[in-house]
Amino acid sequence: MKRIIIGALMAMTSLSPAAAAQTHAPSKPVSIVLVHGAFVDASGWKQIYDILTHDGYEVLVVQNPTVTLEGDVEATRQVIARASKPVLLVGHSYGGAVITEAGTDPRVKSLAYIAALAPDAGESVFELATRPVPGESGPPLLPPADGFILVDPAKFPTAFAQDVDISVTGFMAVAQVPWGIGAVQTKLTSAAWKDKPVSWMLTTQDHMVSPTTQRFMATRAKAQLTEIHSSHAVMLSHPNEVVAFIEAAASDAQ
Repeated sequence: MKRIIIGALMAMTSLSPAAAAQTHAPSKPVSIVLVHGAFVDASGWKQIYDILTHDGYEVLVVQNPTVTLEGDVEATRQVIARASKPVLLVGHSYGGAVITEAGTDPRVKSLAYIAALAPDAGESVFELATRPVPGESGPPLLPPADGFILVDPAKFPTAFAQDVDISVTGFMAVAQVPWGIGAVQTKLTSAAWKDKPVSWMLTTQDHMVSPTTQRFMATRAKAQLTEIHSSHAVMLSHPNEVVAFIEAAASDAQ
């Protein structure tokens, strides 16, 4: 028994810096809520979560079903309600549409969009994602099946994250989360970016959300714009730059 107790104590003292940081109360005056996009789950935020918590932020992560927009907005609002401080709401890809609707919550003080979609009220993700952009190819989506959409697995690595190791993106391709038509085609009822400070990270090598369309949305939202030479999965390929972007945006949420 004594050996077991000693072993447990030794394991506790060998925690990584990120894990150790989570045993202390966050010191920053802002809570950060991370919202993932389509075809993936919240585990894609892991590196970002580790660094932000180590830096003293309370970080909450939404796990979206991505079946309907209403369901994802509700999931996000439930997480926002658990935040202990004013919220910076961060959305990647389709998660941008989710934070646009959920961001009207009074706890949310500012919004950060990363390679995202930001519809206006009365506009759907489908309308933005299918805007014709000369010279830029759209995402390699398979035809809808049983009410859901997937990315062609053979083309997923080069479309979603061409600057991430194939051992990672190959797994992501076969582990896709189906994206519901109810999330794609539903029109938003409100647009939080009209009333709150907005920051935008535009991924210039993005093959999922057109850089030109991103620029249109960022300009429309009067966002503070940051450009980065990256694929769509920028949190995987450039985690330190993403953290710097989020922490800069957090200053607007205080």
